[in-house]
Amino acid sequence: MTIEPDFLDELSRFDAALNRESTALRQGDQRSPRVGEGLTFSDYRRYSPGDDTRRIDWRLFARTEEYFIKQYEEERSLTVHVLVDASASMDFGDGPTHKFETAAKLGLGVAYLTGEENNEFRFATVRERPDRLDGGRSNRGELLGLVDQLNAVDPAGEAALQSVLVEYAERIRSRSLVVLLSDCLTDPDAIADGVAALARNDVDVLVVRVIAPEEREPAAVGDALFADPESEATRRTYFSGSLAETYRDRLAAHVDTVEDRVTELGAEHVVVDTGRDFFDAFASVWLQ
Repeated sequence: MTIEPDFLDELSRFDAALNRESTALRQGDQRSPRVGEGLTFSDYRRYSPGDDTRRIDWRLFARTEEYFIKQYEEERSLTVHVLVDASASMDFGDGPTHKFETAAKLGLGVAYLTGEENNEFRFATVRERPDRLDGGRSNRGELLGLVDQLNAVDPAGEAALQSVLVEYAERIRSRSLVVLLSDCLTDPDAIADGVAALARNDVDVLVVRVIAPEEREPAAVGDALFADPESEATRRTYFSGSLAETYRDRLAAHVDTVEDRVTELGAEHVVVDTGRDFFDAFASVWLQ
């Protein structure tokens, strides 16, 4: 893994625009999984060295020629739980199209802007069970530690998404959004059962399905040996023409079925092509 923390600094320039759009999505009575209300203005105090200069009220300075800091009341009203699939099937894709790396970066981006919105985040990888990585601080130092931990992850084994989500639902005790980032290569009913368990706890759910370009259009032509990275089963076949078309149709049908099952339960679903520009992909997730 080669996730560089610099992308978090680049992501910050999207913050204001993304916040404006996500705020618009939250207006009205609709049930939305977007991140909470952020900060509420409370009062002013005089600037002291070391204060965040972004909180200086420059209009007040223009009137008084003195520096005053805007003070805010915290509203940590929402906890965002980021779950990243770390099974063997996520170890696929070349370089920047790698599925686990893309999913991990998207998850880190969600955690970063959750903290910027003054909400709490939790971060875990999932295989047969969820493995929590964060220490509960929900700050930048926490994020940098998560980058190091994720870079050390070697995707392996199988992801039991149904049992993982059912188990995770029992841990949630407050208003929450669960963001699952996975290739969803399992029975759609299993994913739906897991999402249903979360929904019963009045939890909002966003399923982000990552697909590598090499999955949509495999490079294999002619006689080829295909291997299941999780079960290690292999199959030799002649991959061309009608078989390749059948493969693409079955993949598209699986994506549609998962989306239908998830949205029927009131959850959100978005597909991310790992070959897409990262920040465009992130915007599609954050504003879903």
